[in-house]
Amino acid sequence: MSELNHFDAAGNAVMVDVSAKAITTRTAVAQGKIIVSKEIFDKIAAGTMAKGDVLGVARIAGIMATKKTSELIPLCHPLPLTKCAVDFTMLEEAETCAVQAECTVKTDGKTGVEMEALTGVQVALLTIYDMCKAVDKAMVLTDIHLVQKSGGKSGDFIWQK
Repeated sequence: MSELNHFDAAGNAVMVDVSAKAITTRTAVAQGKIIVSKEIFDKIAAGTMAKGDVLGVARIAGIMATKKTSELIPLCHPLPLTKCAVDFTMLEEAETCAVQAECTVKTDGKTGVEMEALTGVQVALLTIYDMCKAVDKAMVLTDIHLVQKSGGKSGDFIWQK
């Protein structure tokens, strides 16, 4: 099989033909964080944000987003996901408060789930922003990245800072 490419011989954008690729188990993990004020951090941790369970809603939003990735990213293949999990870690340091989101996605297929994991993280963080913006709009989404992926012809990847 020739090198995968999103362009045909005439330079037109096309969806990559993965029909000749083998079906393998593919997993991807992505992370990102949202830097928030101490007030927002405390309200999320205590479950007292006026709009409700911020992390519960953000978790569902992230999972839903993974399933819609091919509708959002041009030329991305629709995939039958076999697993999706979105987890959060509250990060409180001396001068910075943040919520880290991690999205793990799995499928048995011919193409990877990196875009789904990254989309899940982004939408989970955007949901936190949406649910907390009435308190403070100065939140920052940052450090969105692929942590690891496995499966497929290119093999495993582990992000190293």
